[in-house]
Order: sequence, then C-alpha cells, then structure tokens
Amino acid sequence: MGPGVSIIEATIMQAQHGFRLDRALADLLPNLSRERLKALINDGHVRLTGQSAKIGTTTKVAIGQHYIVTLPAPVALDTVAQDIPLTIVHEDADLIVVDKPAGLVVHPAAGNLDGTLVNALLHHCKGQLSGIGGVARPGIVHRIDKDTSGLLVVAKSDKAHEGLARQFKDHSIERLYAAIVYGHPVPGNGTIDAWLGRSDADRKKMAVHREGRGKHAVTHYRIMERLQDAAMVECKLETGRTHQVRVHMAHIGHPLIGDPVYSRDRKGFKSILETLGFKRQALHAKSLGFIHPVSGERLMFLSALPADMQELLSQLHV
Repeated sequence: MGPGVSIIEATIMQAQHGFRLDRALADLLPNLSRERLKALINDGHVRLTGQSAKIGTTTKVAIGQHYIVTLPAPVALDTVAQDIPLTIVHEDADLIVVDKPAGLVVHPAAGNLDGTLVNALLHHCKGQLSGIGGVARPGIVHRIDKDTSGLLVVAKSDKAHEGLARQFKDHSIERLYAAIVYGHPVPGNGTIDAWLGRSDADRKKMAVHREGRGKHAVTHYRIMERLQDAAMVECKLETGRTHQVRVHMAHIGHPLIGDPVYSRDRKGFKSILETLGFKRQALHAKSLGFIHPVSGERLMFLSALPADMQELLSQLHV
C-alpha cells in the first residue's frame, strides 16, 4: 500500500440487505458521499473479501458480506500558507489548540481552496504539521463545521496525530458544546441515542436512521438556562459524528436557532436574528479535554461564548 493510501472495511447488516452496493456503503460509511463511493467502486477500489470478480454500483448486497474500500492518497491542492489571524489557546512541539471563529472553513476542498484554517496553520507553524492527513488536510484530526465556533486540536507531529486519532476513535476525548435551541427540552436533561447517516432525500444532510444504519451516535444534554421560548443547552458528545448536535437536537424537536439546514426560523425569532445579523447555527465548542499523546499529561481547554451568541442570549432573556 502506497503512502497516503488508507483502508476502510464495512460489513453488511440486516438494515442494508438487498440494497445496491453504493447505497449500502453510503449507509455504513456516512463520511463518504454516495457519489464518492460510486467513483471508488467504478475505479476498482472496492472489493468483496473472498472474491476476485469485478463488482459494480448496482451489485446487490447480502447480510454478512465484508467489503474493503481502498481510499487513494489525497490529490495535492497546492495548499498555500496564508497569514490569517488565529486565536491560539495552546501550542507545543506536537500539537496546537485553536479557538476557531465561526465562518472559518477547517481545510481546503472544492469551493474553498484557500482562506481556511489549514492555510492559516501552514503559515503559523511554518509548514510543520503532521503529514498523516495527506497534503489536503495536514494535521487535521477532527473538524467542526464552518459556522460553528470553538476549540479544535491539530497535530504537528505524526506521533501526536496517531495518539489523538486513537482517543477520538475510543471516544475518550471530552467535548462540550454550548447550543441555543428553540423551546425548552423535556426532560431538562437526558441522552439522545440515535444512529446518524446520510439523508435519503438530500445527501448533503445527515439524518436519524434506524439502529444499524449509519453510525451509532450519543449526545448527553442538559438545560443551562431557560430563555424566552428558547434554552441554552450544554451538549456532551460521547461520539463525534457529522452534524451530531444539530441533528440530534432537531430530532427531539428542539433544533438550534439559526441553523440553515436543520431548522426553520420560528415566529417571533426572525426579527431578532435579522436585527442581530445572526446567520449561523448557535453552536460553540466550549470545552476540549484529552491526554497529551506524547507527554501523557491531561489537558483541558475552555472557550468563552463568542460575542454573537452572547448578544443572542441577551435578546432572549425572559
């Protein structure tokens, strides 16, 4: 296997039995779009263990089949270092913790080839980021959405990258989010245990699916403050799936205020959001804790609520 190439494995379960191969794998591997999977299948990067015959996107799958997906090394995007201001919370020889502002994309991709956190870090760290993520995503161990603010850890050394990735995989990273949601969740604290995967209606969105379809996701929430027809909620992530807090809170009937994908402006809120110029989901990664992958020290970082969410909070006080 060449440098930068990675392998993902997936076993067909009852929920995917009889599906087309591309749809089944999209269920099991929600971080890969269906179009991406179709391309991988057509290019011969997906194989069924124990068989050498070529398979296609329309191949029907069966329970227990084990597929191996080979992800080629990422194509270079000619990522350039850019002098973009950053709020650095912590930095040492192996890692850096950044307090990301809302609106900043984490890494280059189609539509955002520069002006990202990676571009800024390449400048700040003078190119010294872990190469495990490939040239397109150097140092990136996890992400937060473009319009979510808050704490993010980035690996500068490969040893740190491997150690952090292991902690994310075993769910030992401590992550707390502050969210402002519509209404008052009942009960005031609880656990949302609901599987997440790509939406059948819109592949750019995530959705709650029945058990066994997509990826297991668990969010623990509690009301921190009751507001006028809204609430400040703290969400503790047991898992870290794409859009997890946003989808889970919408699933229990309390979507995030300002979320352009998973909620609609409710009566009485539109004028407030327009007056404030608030145009993002009210979500902030406020706490991040982990074991330093090199020193073994326990680290914990906190980030204050950003100004735009503080203004929204003050407008919604009862």
